[in-house]
Amino acid sequence: MMDYDALAARGFAVARNLIGPAECRTLAALWPDQAQFRKHIVMQRHGYGQGEYQYFTYPLPEPVERLRQALYPELARVANAWNEQLGRPQRFPPTLKGWLQHCHEGGQKRPTPLLLRYGPGDYNCLHRDLYGELVFPLQATVLLSAPERDFSGGEFMLVEQRPRMQSRGEVVPLAQGDAIIFAVNERPVKGTRGWHRTAMRHGVSSVREGQRFTLGIIFHDAA
Repeated sequence: MMDYDALAARGFAVARNLIGPAECRTLAALWPDQAQFRKHIVMQRHGYGQGEYQYFTYPLPEPVERLRQALYPELARVANAWNEQLGRPQRFPPTLKGWLQHCHEGGQKRPTPLLLRYGPGDYNCLHRDLYGELVFPLQATVLLSAPERDFSGGEFMLVEQRPRMQSRGEVVPLAQGDAIIFAVNERPVKGTRGWHRTAMRHGVSSVREGQRFTLGIIFHDAA
């Protein structure tokens, strides 16, 4: 179960044991199957960090599609509450199909769920996954490898850039099969004068040993 109070209060929440170890291994084993992917990125070539990731192609593998469909409806309710708090008129449809149709009509048609692989010394710089003007404000990352068995290091990191204050960082411990749900770009924070926006970025610290696989589930498609 996900702690929606934590999501509202801190901009992220962890869903423990979202998927089991066997499904984690099945998803990680998709890495060499090039037919499953539309694009392969080597991070250091672009200054993104060090490591690799691959964007899935449509149709998505069944486990990825199932997770994306299952997570979206409740997160859409959270996203709509956030927009209401920030005074934004946009409201997200109740189904992923409806939201993706809106993305595709806006020219964002390329799938964004991705598989990431990190080896010794690899890391991911702090960033935001935007991909176009149409942005769903929450996303999920599922850890597919087992910490201290498959790899060491490689902690998931979040940094909140607070207005007129110093940034706040979080290191979020995850176990194999856990998912972290977090703000893509901005989230509402209540202050003394009402709600305001605070920006968030995420990344991964350096892997010390082994291999670390993660599944990224982003709900807006790319331009």
